[in-house]
Amino acid sequence: MKKEVLCETVGGPGCGLKKVLDLIGGKWKILILCAIQKEEVLRYGELRRRIVGITNTMLSKSLKEMEDAELIERHQYNEMPVRVEYALTEKAGSLMPILLELKHWGEANL
Repeated sequence: MKKEVLCETVGGPGCGLKKVLDLIGGKWKILILCAIQKEEVLRYGELRRRIVGITNTMLSKSLKEMEDAELIERHQYNEMPVRVEYALTEKAGSLMPILLELKHWGEANL
């Protein structure tokens, strides 16, 4: 039986793992996914309060990138003041079992 490798061309154009890391890598994106997953829908201010240490700049930048990558949905309501809510997409939902496995590994090994 042939051993399956993570990347044939490590970090190269066909490396699926690099594509995932480009999408959710960095310090904040996984934490944002975790916060939204826990509550299902969160407003910007709630996200800011729940993620310890994140700045407004990093939160807005990360949310925009994640929206562009179709990991989160942004819903804006025409109210005064304007209300904006964030929720996970189905695509992000399919990542949750993988992130749970990483969490379990971390709890057992770190």
